[in-house]
Amino acid sequence: MSRLAQLKSMTTVVADTGDFEAIADYQPQDATTNPSLLYKAAQMPQYRELVEDAALFGRERGGENRIAQARWTMDKLAVNFGTEILKIVPGRVSTEIDARLSFDTEATVRRAEGLAELYQQIGVDPSERVLFKIASTWEGIRAAARLERQGIHCNLTLLFSFAQAVACADAGVTLISPFVGRILDWYKHAENVAGYPADEDPGVQSVTRIFNYYKRHGYGTVVMGASFRNLDEILELAGCDYLTIAPALLGELASTDGEVPRKLDPEKAMTMDIAKVDYDEPSFRWELNEEAMATEKLAEGIRLFAADTRKLEQFTHEVCQTC
Repeated sequence: MSRLAQLKSMTTVVADTGDFEAIADYQPQDATTNPSLLYKAAQMPQYRELVEDAALFGRERGGENRIAQARWTMDKLAVNFGTEILKIVPGRVSTEIDARLSFDTEATVRRAEGLAELYQQIGVDPSERVLFKIASTWEGIRAAARLERQGIHCNLTLLFSFAQAVACADAGVTLISPFVGRILDWYKHAENVAGYPADEDPGVQSVTRIFNYYKRHGYGTVVMGASFRNLDEILELAGCDYLTIAPALLGELASTDGEVPRKLDPEKAMTMDIAKVDYDEPSFRWELNEEAMATEKLAEGIRLFAADTRKLEQFTHEVCQTC
């Protein structure tokens, strides 16, 4: 039995890509996208029709207003890709909210509501098939709490700290995506080391701590490890609720054999002596500020997603001029 098959027996595997062919190859339960992945996928010739459709939609909805055109084009493109992905996966797709709204609760809520309506209009029930990805800022978490009460389910992304994870669970979000590999990147640079043993990998340790805390205190929020750099990180988190994995690493798992032991166990976590903690806005901001890695990687992640959104906007604008 391949490592991928064994992993699927204890963890829900999610494809981290916008490439439909790659998703179909590995038969994951769910799929996730983000502006960086969509920018790459949108440039593939086989997906040109989806881009042209979104560009035309944006031009019709936005009229002569370039900003409105870009907003509607981005939303329609996300929904177009999400809808196609849902034809392949039996579960859910995660659709990203514009990272430039990460510090605006009201705008995030409105954007998610608009995306949910677009999905609804083409026959996809967003409450059953879509998670809306929102950065794990204080404002983003507050937006997610409101959306969840409306039945619009959320995936809180760019999550690097325990404080972010606790605040998300207390807000009742459906799922969180702690970023394993990006945490590793920061510590390798900060400590000037080539790497760590798998069980000492800082990203692995972060997800393990969050998983055990959630299970110990009965939270229903799903933990989905994300942003992996190598197979060891993935295998060290076997048993995590979900893991979202890029196609290259899915391929390695599918093509290799060897025992995959469970590393995270909810029953064991329930017996652990883990104190309950709570964060209000001041204490949340302080704890995040005290953790340099989380503060820096959150800010960097928002900037990078925003940059790729701007690239995608420019690309679709150019497509619109020719379609």
